[in-house]
Amino acid sequence: MTRKIFLFEILLTVAALAVSLFAWPRLPETIPVHWSLHGQIDGYGPRWEIFLIGPGFMAAMMLLTWLLPWLSPKPFGLDSFRATYRRLMLILFCMAAYLFAVVFWAAFGHPIDVGRAILGGLCLFFALLGNIMGKVRRNFFIGVRTPWTLANERVWNRTHRFAGKTLVAGGLVGLVLVIFGLKSWPLFALLAAALAPVIYSLVYYKQLERRGELGDGLANGKGE
Repeated sequence: MTRKIFLFEILLTVAALAVSLFAWPRLPETIPVHWSLHGQIDGYGPRWEIFLIGPGFMAAMMLLTWLLPWLSPKPFGLDSFRATYRRLMLILFCMAAYLFAVVFWAAFGHPIDVGRAILGGLCLFFALLGNIMGKVRRNFFIGVRTPWTLANERVWNRTHRFAGKTLVAGGLVGLVLVIFGLKSWPLFALLAAALAPVIYSLVYYKQLERRGELGDGLANGKGE
C-alpha cells in the first residue's frame, strides 16, 4: 500500500508540474495568491510562484513524509502508528493538490469563489483528519502536542480520541456553513474544534495529577 500511495503522489506531482509548464506562456505576469475571508483578492505574486504553490509544495510534502520518521527520537518514533501516519500525510498531500487546483483555476480568471472553495476544502480536511486522530500515538511532529500530552501517554491517548470527535464535528459543521454561504462562521467552528482538545489535555492532566495517577509519563496509559 505504501508503494502505491507513493506512486500516486509522484504521478500527481508530475501532472501538476506538466500542467504548470503547459500553462506558463498563457499565465499573466502576476497571479492572485491570497484572498480575504470575503473571497476578495488581496495579494498577488509573480507567475513563477505557481510552481511553488503546486508541484513545489506537493514535492515538499512527499519529502517530509519520508523525513519525519528518520527525524523522530526513538521513544517518540512514528513506527507505532505508521499506517495511520501515512494516511494522515496522504490527506495533507491531497489538500496541497486541491489548493493548487483552486489557485490555478483562479489564475486564469475563471469565475470561482476562491475563499469559499478553500474554506470548504479546509473543513473537509478537518473532518478527514479527525477520523484518524484517535490512532495517532505520541510523537513530536503530529497531533495535539501540548506540554500535558507530551508529558503523559494516558493524557495523549485520551486527548486524541477527544480531538477526533471535535475535528470531525467542527469540520462537518463548518462545511455545512460554507454550503449555506456563511463566510466567517466556519472559521469559528474550526477554531473551536482545534482549541477544545488543548483545553481538554490540561483539564485531564490536572485531574490525574490530583488523583496521583500520572505515574511514569513515558510508559503510562498505553492502550487507554
